[in-house]
Amino acid sequence: MNEHKIVSRDEWLEARKTHLAREKEFTRQRDALSKERRALPWVRIEEDYRFDTSRGEQSLGDLFDGRSQLIVQHFMFGPDWEEGCPSCSFWADGYNAFVGHLAQRDVTMIAVSNAPQEKLDAYKKRLGWSFTWATAIDGAFSRDFGVTYSADELAAGEVHHNYENQKFPIDEAPGASVFYKDGEGRIFHTYSCYARGLDMLNAAYSYLDLTPKGRDEDDLPFPMSWVRRKDSYGA
Repeated sequence: MNEHKIVSRDEWLEARKTHLAREKEFTRQRDALSKERRALPWVRIEEDYRFDTSRGEQSLGDLFDGRSQLIVQHFMFGPDWEEGCPSCSFWADGYNAFVGHLAQRDVTMIAVSNAPQEKLDAYKKRLGWSFTWATAIDGAFSRDFGVTYSADELAAGEVHHNYENQKFPIDEAPGASVFYKDGEGRIFHTYSCYARGLDMLNAAYSYLDLTPKGRDEDDLPFPMSWVRRKDSYGA
């Protein structure tokens, strides 16, 4: 870590207040961006997506669990994988803490993967999670929402990810998608984000951003190369 400037308390307060003004401006900009996000147009879902869950087979509408808003966390766990993605697991470690709070605001949050339900249940038990986790039967849901790619797509050199064509290293990607169900049972896709758009959903990174070293990932082989499943640190 580079040697840092050391000042008096009064000098620190002056610098802190200058930075506070920028933080407040950023907060106002974030609020405006969130309002703009909520005003985006919607797309009606016509497909009959089916999911395997601990309650048996369910439709996309069933996953709302009686609420009008649904957040789906696209969790990387392929059909033939033995474990879930370490980075997705890093995000998922926070889900239990706030799914109950979201429910009080008419929001159901779940995770969806392509792995068989028995693998998801075993991984949940291993890591102490209790949030709802469903399997996208036949993978159509995951493909349609840009988080699963075929071998042919990968072999062609580019896939459509994060709203553009780009090279992608594997057949699974993380993401988050939001849906709304109206009083007539019609379902609408309102929002999806991927890549760095998921940063805002990880509280641990927000805390690291407050520290002197920050995320401290610049010299790593790739960001998050330090991340392990929470039961594997020190192994």
